[in-house]
Amino acid sequence: MDTNLSKRATSPSLDPKAVNRARFELELEFVQALANPFYLHSLAQQNILEQPAFVNFLEYLLYFKEKDYARFIHYPHALHHLELLQHAQFRSQMKKDEFLREFLQQKQFDHWRTWREPSAINPSNPEHPVDEIDLGNTKLAL
Repeated sequence: MDTNLSKRATSPSLDPKAVNRARFELELEFVQALANPFYLHSLAQQNILEQPAFVNFLEYLLYFKEKDYARFIHYPHALHHLELLQHAQFRSQMKKDEFLREFLQQKQFDHWRTWREPSAINPSNPEHPVDEIDLGNTKLAL
């Protein structure tokens, strides 16, 4: 028996489903890392957020906001930060403003500190209004 043939037949790199799954897992892991404001700040400090190829990649990752993919996200702030990263002003501010990083981290902390099971929330009592970041001409909801 040709051992090379059996290796090729079972190789995950030749199985399209395995290749797609590996890519999906890698992209999912990256998107979830975006939930960390310190990681966002680090990307900004390294000028990664300014690279056109990376900006295109962030736009491509918006598919995670679709229902079929969002269900895999464990950290909902990741999707929110992914949306904020679509704005050039946010990416620029993230690089030069440590206050923004701290603000995002505090909002995230407050969310988890006060989060309740959706079934425990009284629908007649609306949640607090959404906070915004004022970036000059643009206001981004947090």
